[in-house]
Amino acid sequence: MISAGGTREALDPVRYLGNRSSGRQGWALARVAAARGADVVLVAANVTDPAPFGVRTVVVESAEELRSAMVAEAPGADVVVMAAAVADFRPVSVAGTKLKKGGPAEPAAVELSRTADVLAELVTARPAGQVVVGFAAETGDAEGDVLTHARAKLARKGVDLLVVNDVSAGRVFGREENEVTVLSDDGTATPLPAARKDDVAAGIWDAVTRRLPVT
Repeated sequence: MISAGGTREALDPVRYLGNRSSGRQGWALARVAAARGADVVLVAANVTDPAPFGVRTVVVESAEELRSAMVAEAPGADVVVMAAAVADFRPVSVAGTKLKKGGPAEPAAVELSRTADVLAELVTARPAGQVVVGFAAETGDAEGDVLTHARAKLARKGVDLLVVNDVSAGRVFGREENEVTVLSDDGTATPLPAARKDDVAAGIWDAVTRRLPVT
């Protein structure tokens, strides 16, 4: 099971809180997995590209819709890949009509509440032998570089593998190529150099395959 795209949290019937994820890396993961013979379920959040051939697709919009779909599908999966960019916050209330600038309903501020931590929920509930892969879009700051933050996230989330994107200065989003580092819970780091997203997906699946139980 793979999630892809970016969730949208409605402010009113027109506007939403969203992110820049195109879903293309998740799409590539689904294509490559299907080509290798896997039965693939793709939970797609606001992606406009046609679904990959032979892949069962569940279309969602919000973080809660994505959570519900992932929780429902995860128990039957050998591998769960959380490639979608899920909103951390959503508006506490959603206006029933468009919020107009200067209108009587114009908000002075938008109150937000946290969304559920979908990845943490999946890790907690996973069956024995299931491999869980997270994604992290990171930037460096005064507290550490990209990999420092990513290693902390891997430990915090409890995933087997974490695929790390350096998104400094708008890198990655919407582009045809990607460059990632695959971190493992055993401490190893595998850089995958800049390449087409299908080639990057193949490298990610190679790392996942090494973690699957031998049958």
